[in-house]
Amino acid sequence: MKRYLPFLIIGAVLAGVAIIVIVLTRTSNSTTSQPNSNAYFTYTAPPGALPAHAIGPESAAVTLEEFGDYQCPPCGIMFPEVKKIEAEYGDKIRFIFRQNPLPQIHKFAITAAHAAEAAGMQGRFWAMHDKLYENQKVWEKADDPRATFIEYARSIGIDVDRFTKDLSSEEADNRLVEDHKRAAALGVTGTPTFFVNGRELKGNATTGVTADVIRSALNSALQSAQK
Repeated sequence: MKRYLPFLIIGAVLAGVAIIVIVLTRTSNSTTSQPNSNAYFTYTAPPGALPAHAIGPESAAVTLEEFGDYQCPPCGIMFPEVKKIEAEYGDKIRFIFRQNPLPQIHKFAITAAHAAEAAGMQGRFWAMHDKLYENQKVWEKADDPRATFIEYARSIGIDVDRFTKDLSSEEADNRLVEDHKRAAALGVTGTPTFFVNGRELKGNATTGVTADVIRSALNSALQSAQK
């Protein structure tokens, strides 16, 4: 129960924050329509957990930011597509992953996010991130996936005893809370949610945000950065 408490406490408060931010951004479109290439957002928003989990140079003109949940089926479907995009664009973009577990619909979402953060404390966040998505349909069926996550930790070569301890650590909790604050302030309500240089990507009602939508936004942002 302890690890859920931060989300319950901040949920009500941040719901109001999210509404305020949405209203403010809608009434100030003239100032947010042309974001700076390296400024994620033209209004003040919580930075999320620091340092952020990122791939690509800080100097990249374009940033792709994802808010994800490891037990979310659409996130699992988008995972290989995002990997392809990372490979295609290379150092032209910076990719940031933000934790946004939704425990109300995914009972192991927070435990999985803790596993990624615990691995990150040993410099292996991305290895665990990939393992969790690649094996989503396996561990989500377990009665308790912690034993499976410990096996993943062993397979990626990190200290298992430390990992097991860090799974329930306050540090892991704090990183999830900070990313949640950012998600709430930006009006993120589901996963996966993507932003390119501060603009939330929107797909159609049927397909949502697809890989092609992401590529189109990245290409447009790169073209703008070259002007």
